[in-house]
Amino acid sequence: MTKDAATDIEQPFMSHLLELRDRLLRAVLVVLVVFLALFPFGNDIYHFIAEPLMAVMPEGTSMIATKVASPFLTPFKLSLIAAVFLSMPYLLYQLWAFVAPGLYQHEKRMAMPLLASSVALFYLGAAFAYFVVFPLVFKFFTSVTPEGVAVMTDISEYLDFVLTLFFAFGLAFEIPIATILLVWMGMTSPEKLAAKRPYVIVGAFVIGMLLTPPDVISQTLLALPMWVLFEAGIIFSRFFVRQREEDEEEHSIAKAPAGASVATPPVHTQADEPEEEFKPLTDEEMEAELDRLEAELDEEEASWHEEDSEEAPEAQEPGDPVDRKLARVNELREAMDFDAARKLLYEVLVEGNENQVLVAKNILAQLDDE
Repeated sequence: MTKDAATDIEQPFMSHLLELRDRLLRAVLVVLVVFLALFPFGNDIYHFIAEPLMAVMPEGTSMIATKVASPFLTPFKLSLIAAVFLSMPYLLYQLWAFVAPGLYQHEKRMAMPLLASSVALFYLGAAFAYFVVFPLVFKFFTSVTPEGVAVMTDISEYLDFVLTLFFAFGLAFEIPIATILLVWMGMTSPEKLAAKRPYVIVGAFVIGMLLTPPDVISQTLLALPMWVLFEAGIIFSRFFVRQREEDEEEHSIAKAPAGASVATPPVHTQADEPEEEFKPLTDEEMEAELDRLEAELDEEEASWHEEDSEEAPEAQEPGDPVDRKLARVNELREAMDFDAARKLLYEVLVEGNENQVLVAKNILAQLDDE
């Protein structure tokens, strides 16, 4: 590799690093600004987070701080996490702006709704934990307290507990997004996911056991939404597969020239024979097939000139007319006249034999990629 080539590779890499640095600095700056705005209200935010527990604690009891710095560090930690939580849309936007230039147009159309949905679902999971799970769990915990034991929860332990539940439920609510992504990448299908439903239900309860405190209520309250969201993911992934097939069909129709006589994909005229699966040729096979067609045309043209026929030369042309069309397609491609080439290829798909149709399909696939 020459020095100039190495420099050309290094410059884009450095530009990407500089852009990544700028976006990270913007993200950190936004989090810092939001944190500075929230920190004076750290105690109020903590009181809001602790309200589900305070509402069910016995009279005469309160939360306590067992460490010297806990009264300061706990609201400080909560304010910082709340700043990240509230800044998440902007942070994800910076990630999107960095990655988007490297995506195809159809990937951009797919990624943006998924990104917005993932943020909304995470917030919805956190809200479900606060308004539904916390009151039930804390009421259960305080009701089973042994006699003679005063419930006085440490503020730092309580914060760690609720943050774990926030993260667990926020992550669990991302299941529809994960399901759609798996189907989009071709790793599975809605039918295969539906067939594995019993394993998913068992896995949901296992994950609920691992991510939540050791009680049946919080485990069940996490496992059931995970199951419901999995079913929702299957439904949306089926809609996505159907929509993708419709888009591909519209794309193939849009690729056809305006004056083409064939508006629908060609079908075999022999109704009794099953349609074989289309297998694309390699570049070497395509070149060999085109060379063979040109050689046959040259041989037929030479033999036609050698014959001493009484017919006028203008009255007939040598070779298979479909082969001549394929040869003409090759000339049109070199002349960059793709519309005329497509029109001839559609005619070949209707008139040609099996080998000719296969060559025409491969050329159309190459034209779609150009």
